[in-house]
Amino acid sequence: MTQIVKMKGMNKYFGKVHVLKDIDLTVEQGEVVVIIGASGSGKSTLIRCVNGLEEFESGHLEVDGQALAPKGGNQQALAEIRKEVGMVFQQFNLFPHLTVKKNIMLAPQKVKNTSQTVANATAERLLERVGIGSQADKYPGHLSGGQQQRVAIARALAMEPRLMLFDEPTSALDPEMIGEVLDVMRELAKEGMTMMVVTHEMGFAREVADRVIYIHEGQIVEEGKPDDVFDNPQNERTQAFLSRVLAH
Repeated sequence: MTQIVKMKGMNKYFGKVHVLKDIDLTVEQGEVVVIIGASGSGKSTLIRCVNGLEEFESGHLEVDGQALAPKGGNQQALAEIRKEVGMVFQQFNLFPHLTVKKNIMLAPQKVKNTSQTVANATAERLLERVGIGSQADKYPGHLSGGQQQRVAIARALAMEPRLMLFDEPTSALDPEMIGEVLDVMRELAKEGMTMMVVTHEMGFAREVADRVIYIHEGQIVEEGKPDDVFDNPQNERTQAFLSRVLAH
């Protein structure tokens, strides 16, 4: 199998705070890796390093064959990676002055020089794919939070990424809207999209992940198949974390 992400001995600091500690992690093409852990454990920082939103200080990071250098080096590799990696954030980050369709068309036209005709057809197809084809000509402010997040997913997919990163994509949503976003992510997983997902949705992690990673204070302390991690965690820190989150 092709390894889309390779991390070896990766370290990240915020000032003097050691946020990620000697991270070794690979993600295979078509694999869904779900990253769990307490707030502040380094989960989001880890996936933000993958597309260069955060710089790392030492170690090795390779994404889709492009090696990112520490401390923001190799800008050419970073530009190539950002063409191949889509990211969905907690906040939707849509342009409020553009229609839903235009939000989706923008990146392919600007980054990949896609024609307006092709970008338009792609946007319409993706909006149908995420279940909101009828919302194409509305503005983001007229949509629910769940609908806006589905637009954000469609926008990321418009770049035809080889890897999708999700940074707690449901944490800003009302409970009744979480399911509709997770349903879209389930479909992407079924279609074979390579995904790294940071989430607190443990049911989703158990159902969809090929592998679950538990991070504690910047270190990977446990990883394995969902049933193994959730039903038989080996590390006492994992056990303590799951006993808290699964009790609610």
